[in-house]
Amino acid sequence: MVKKTTLLYTGKAKQVFATEDPDVLWMAYTNQATALNGEKKAQIDHKGELNRAISTLLFKELSAAGIPTHYIDSPDATTMIVKKATMLPLEVVVRNYASGHFVTKFNVKPMMKLDPPIHEYYYKSDELGDPFMNEAQIFALHEATPEQLREVRALTDRINAYLTKRFNEVGITLVDFKLEYGTLKDGTLVLADELSPDNFRLVDQQTGASLDKDVFRQNRGPLTPVYQEVLNRLQGKGAAHV
Repeated sequence: MVKKTTLLYTGKAKQVFATEDPDVLWMAYTNQATALNGEKKAQIDHKGELNRAISTLLFKELSAAGIPTHYIDSPDATTMIVKKATMLPLEVVVRNYASGHFVTKFNVKPMMKLDPPIHEYYYKSDELGDPFMNEAQIFALHEATPEQLREVRALTDRINAYLTKRFNEVGITLVDFKLEYGTLKDGTLVLADELSPDNFRLVDQQTGASLDKDVFRQNRGPLTPVYQEVLNRLQGKGAAHV
């Protein structure tokens, strides 16, 4: 296993380290939870372990389904070893159902099905509050090429189809989610960052309860049991319905 060396970056929920291999990074999942663009913060026991476990499971499944990802290995409870990628400075959001800001912005009913699903892009900048970007702005600012964005959209549609079916099989509706992409040194576009309830909006199909970071964001109760519930279902351990 590669060994971590220099700390490169500390984000909201992960630390990223260089390793002895210049093409490999070491990601350490932390217990920090943030919401409202970082205005709300808390340390939550076992959150890092749960996000790492969920992300590992889904990265492995998507890789097996032919989706190129940065995932290499998960040597311990909070660590993920990944291929080094130059990240596109974009957050790619897919909305399958109306929720969150989309409801208030367009005055529609919560959980209204959106057909076809909506793709949105946001410029990844905490300082600027991750502003919305359209394709013309992305191209004019040279944040991605038209070819890259076409590939992003095609991969995102495939990922959405897979994850929607996967969560539906365990009684969960995938309402919306955020993805991030990067390019390897050979130019290959890969799915990167993480795949967890920090980045997904998930709803229990029987109870309507949130199974994601909205629980923390909206002070609905403890977060750890919710993330554990998602992991249990994905691992085939049944649904307890929180």
